[in-house]
Amino acid sequence: MDVRGFPTRCGSPVSDPRAKVQDASVVAQLRAAGAVPIGKTVTTEFAYVTAGPTRNPWHLGHTPGGSSSGSAAAVASGLVPIALGTQTGGSMIRPAAFCGVVGFKPSYGTVSREGMHLGSESLDVIGWFGRSVEHAHAVARVLLPARSESPRHLDGAHVFWLDANPGHVLQPDAAAALSSAAALITEHTHLVRRTKEFAGHAELLNAHATLMHYEFARSLQATVMADDGLLSGPLLKAVRRGWAVDGDTYVAARRLQAKAQLSWEASFGDADFVLTSSAVGTAPAGLQYTGDSAFNKGWSVLGWPCIHLPTTFAANGLPLGVLLVARPYADLDLLTWAGQIHAVIDQRGNAKCTPIQQPKAVS
Repeated sequence: MDVRGFPTRCGSPVSDPRAKVQDASVVAQLRAAGAVPIGKTVTTEFAYVTAGPTRNPWHLGHTPGGSSSGSAAAVASGLVPIALGTQTGGSMIRPAAFCGVVGFKPSYGTVSREGMHLGSESLDVIGWFGRSVEHAHAVARVLLPARSESPRHLDGAHVFWLDANPGHVLQPDAAAALSSAAALITEHTHLVRRTKEFAGHAELLNAHATLMHYEFARSLQATVMADDGLLSGPLLKAVRRGWAVDGDTYVAARRLQAKAQLSWEASFGDADFVLTSSAVGTAPAGLQYTGDSAFNKGWSVLGWPCIHLPTTFAANGLPLGVLLVARPYADLDLLTWAGQIHAVIDQRGNAKCTPIQQPKAVS
């Protein structure tokens, strides 16, 4: 995203090194509300899979996650209270989970993307990280459509507990964190249903692959044509895969997406939000693999609002948490519930874990 006075490098030396002369819309909105941008964070190469130099502040030998990992790590290490990011598949929620911070992905289409390098027209969303739900809520009041916020009391909420996704098994620590959160929430809400099935999840993953590759290839075509051997092999492979997707397949994926986006009641009935996992487990060891985004891609295709809440730590000291998902355009309701839920399920107060790097916080 463009910030006046800084270049937008997209994690690649191929990009334009010149400083931008104006802010992206979201940056301008936040600046007008009193925020002070102090710098840019690192992304993976064009927000795809080739990792940058960012490391996980909880364990420097572990990945901080996907493309918005620089922003998540900046918040986790105490450098800033909030930071912007983007999500195409799992690039907000997964770094939030791996770095142990609040990560919010709003409903698709509610936040302006003007001044952002667009990788996928039908999937890309600008979101943000915060030290707390209150931080995330404050940003939402600036960037989301202004609405009157109705009182939302946790004791009247209906929750759908989704404790797995087809074909992916949670690591024991992650499963325990989700079960613990569900048990604590049950004491304060109407936990209406629990299931391991999410109808149509496999189709959503297939649609994501089609949409992302098709659109990614076209957004990067000019960059690829100007490449002087500086683009990575995985990125070039993804572009070739995108150009191999035929028009009929792409249109079918868009139609499936449009239909699925209206499927909340069919999938989750009268639930106010879904409780599930943000990731398969903790941040994997190593810095080249940014982790599995399978638990996030379906929500990205649906375009529904999501928030990661850090709750505890695994036996290895790395952060764990849970994901809340709400029906489309219920973003402010979700943030209100999330604040109440986090107060109930956050068990980090008794832990003695702190990030390895703790620079002085910026107030």
